Amino acid sequence: MLPALTVASGHTGVAHPRTGPEASDFALFACAALGVWLIRRAMRKRMPKD
Repeated sequence: MLPALTVASGHTGVAHPRTGPEASDFALFACAALGVWLIRRAMRKRMPKD
């Protein structure tokens, strides 16, 4: 039963060496940077004006 599940999942179980950052790495960084920017902007708007 287990070999049938591994074939159905589409993963062979062999890890390939990393050659560099993937597109998903850049997308994750961009989303995190956008989130930090939005939160900082929202917190600045909540600060009382001097």
